[in-house]
Amino acid sequence: MAAGAAVRKAAPVLEAPPQHKQISHTKLSADDEWNLQQERMYKMHRGHESMHVEMILIFLCTLVIAQIVLVQWKRRHGRSYNLVTLLQMWVVPLYFTIKLYWWRFLSMWGMFSVITSYILFKATRKPLSGRTPRLVYKWFLLIYKLSYALGVVGYLAIMFTMCGFNLLFRIKARDSMDFGIVSLFYGLYYGVMGRDFAEICSDYMASTIGFYSISGMPTRSLSDNVCAVCGQIIVQLDEEGLTENTYQLSCNHVPPFVREETSSLLFTWATAG
Repeated sequence: MAAGAAVRKAAPVLEAPPQHKQISHTKLSADDEWNLQQERMYKMHRGHESMHVEMILIFLCTLVIAQIVLVQWKRRHGRSYNLVTLLQMWVVPLYFTIKLYWWRFLSMWGMFSVITSYILFKATRKPLSGRTPRLVYKWFLLIYKLSYALGVVGYLAIMFTMCGFNLLFRIKARDSMDFGIVSLFYGLYYGVMGRDFAEICSDYMASTIGFYSISGMPTRSLSDNVCAVCGQIIVQLDEEGLTENTYQLSCNHVPPFVREETSSLLFTWATAG
């Protein structure tokens, strides 16, 4: 009995591990929660440096090969390339916006899609209405102006943040950078979409009127005194009628109704066709 009692006294007493106080995420600020997530990710990927290097090399090789394939595809089959890339740019974001609950982008995408679908429907009708060309160019001119403005604002916001001017107005760097990136993305996305849809509508209208043919042999020729867009007769200064400003495009066509800010956009479409 005495020996058993001595053994029990000599045995070390196991102490309970210290209890760490659990930190509630609701008490953390946004910056602290972000830092905590970064620390967890760093611990998760620690020791995988060689695997990360291999992944980067595979990604770069795939990027180079894909770029070569896309360039060759665009050079040899330009129409199918433009159509496939346009459909992907138009449809693929819909999946991510619904999955990630980006309702702001989804609402803007929906309005753009509805109006552009109507414009495309009007541009592909036969016979072509005399008001359709004006409607098409006015809509895509508006898209051009809005996307250009958004792109400039987004770029300036990013530079504004990188130079530290946001501190003068007590704006957080993350907020101003997010605003700049989102604005720049919207400008680039809708600018490219508007350009591609404008080219499709222009090709359809030119083919319907007869000034353009896939085979390369147009069925109609355009006179010098006829508008290249609406088909109306251009009124000279010494003639009776409504006189409008005229601008000569690179194809030597003179549309009378366009204003000065429209000429650059029509120049792009004319050279693309």
